[in-house]
Amino acid sequence: MSEKNREGKRTARQRLAEEREKQKAADKRRRGLIIGAAVIGVLGLAALGGVLAANSGKEDKSETSGPAVAPSGAVGKDALAIPVGKDSAKASLAVWEDFRCPACQAFEKTYRATIHELVDAGQLKVQYHLATLIDGNTRGSGSRHAANAAACAQDAGKFTAYHDVLYDNQPPETEDAFAQDAKLIDLAKKVDGLDTPAFRSCVEDGTHNTWVDKSNAAFQDGGFGGTPTVLLDGKNLIEDRSMTPAKLKQMVEAANRK
Repeated sequence: MSEKNREGKRTARQRLAEEREKQKAADKRRRGLIIGAAVIGVLGLAALGGVLAANSGKEDKSETSGPAVAPSGAVGKDALAIPVGKDSAKASLAVWEDFRCPACQAFEKTYRATIHELVDAGQLKVQYHLATLIDGNTRGSGSRHAANAAACAQDAGKFTAYHDVLYDNQPPETEDAFAQDAKLIDLAKKVDGLDTPAFRSCVEDGTHNTWVDKSNAAFQDGGFGGTPTVLLDGKNLIEDRSMTPAKLKQMVEAANRK
């Protein structure tokens, strides 16, 4: 391997680590605000802290708490995972992500091509779990709206393509652009056949909002350190400082030889 390639991989890992640290710092600040409010007994602020911790960030239609409507083909406990790839693949990847999360975008940029290659080869199946941590940190709702839109894309059989479009067009973390349904619908035009009346209605009605809330609650209950959390057959890849796309490919190929 050339020195240039090694440096590129180190840089990618460093970017991902830096984004994770930024998110952890934001989470710590949020927890500090909640604890401080409880200590001084300001009930209004404490209630607000509870809303933030629960990732509400709700408005209008998002206020509904009806039954969770899982997207087409969702799997796992309570149907909270969106599957990609063939069931026959011997290696399984679980990805917990937030479409507003910069570290998730960094992971995507580094590993997307390899994951697509392995999925297309029938060697890897992926389960995507959608979280809304950034909404909780910023009092926004873009994570939730984007996750709902991605679930709507799953209904149309276009999840993977739209998933990639969302990350390719991720706004700065401080800008809640994904909270705008018009923005999410406009991005659907980048995916052949997705911009349909059914998709628009699904996005605007928040069809899968309650399902997204349940998915985020499952993430929080799982005790994960942050997004992205990426598990290959139970092994946390983010915690492996030596992980690279090439190493991931080797691990998946080894699993398929068993």
